[in-house]
Amino acid sequence: MQSRTAINAKWDKPKSKITASRKLSLKMLLLTRACEDLENERLEREEEKVRYLEEKLPPLQLSGLSLDELQDLCKQLHAKIDVVDEERYDCEYKVGKHNIDIRELKLKVQDLGGKFKKPALRKVRVSADEMMRALLGSKHKGSMDLRANLKSVKKEDVKQDKVLTSEVGDWRKNVEAMSGMEGRKKMFDTGGAAQ
Repeated sequence: MQSRTAINAKWDKPKSKITASRKLSLKMLLLTRACEDLENERLEREEEKVRYLEEKLPPLQLSGLSLDELQDLCKQLHAKIDVVDEERYDCEYKVGKHNIDIRELKLKVQDLGGKFKKPALRKVRVSADEMMRALLGSKHKGSMDLRANLKSVKKEDVKQDKVLTSEVGDWRKNVEAMSGMEGRKKMFDTGGAAQ
């Protein structure tokens, strides 16, 4: 049987063959190369822009032209401006449409990647004191023993309540004494008899 250290040695990560200083120098070389590539790409874009403008806009020769020739030149330039504006509008519309599509696809990816199962929750019995300590921390003072805070009722109080209610007596007498409206009382009496 193999020893435990031999088994652990088999599963340990292999040590890197590159030293830390060598890794740092390689990173620096990669970063300098990336910076150079970015600068070259920027210069190429500028050259492409200049070449495109020279192709689309040849230099104008305005000297020695008559008024009619200048007007024709202006009409040609306006026609070219209209064509360029249409192309620009079409490009902007396509870019906007592609941006919307990209946004929708990102949301779909997030929805697909964001679905997860909710873990089954365990029932935990927590007393009111523990809950208040968890919420308020050290500020919680006193206990939350709700039964201790209830009002105690003595049997004598209950007997006195019964005595008070028995003294009330017949409700009809109270209505006559309190109402002072004989006409309404008769209306109630006749209404009750009709039923």
